[in-house]
Amino acid sequence: MQKKIYSYTVSFIPDLEEGGYVVSVPALPGCHTQGDTFREAARNAREAIQLYVESLITDGEPVPHEGRSIHRSLRVAI
Repeated sequence: MQKKIYSYTVSFIPDLEEGGYVVSVPALPGCHTQGDTFREAARNAREAIQLYVESLITDGEPVPHEGRSIHRSLRVAI
């Protein structure tokens, strides 16, 4: 059986207090992880997404597909 490929936007937020990165996957509510380095955080994010989607499939739930999204950094003067 051929595996299906899923693609999701992942947010890596530097943890300024403890170091490393906190990671979230906006299209998969509650799918969060972290890592001490960017590489570790990315590896953990792949694993978290895989486990999340596998769980949905096992439970017969629909798997969210991410639509086209636009990500921009905005500067705001205050």
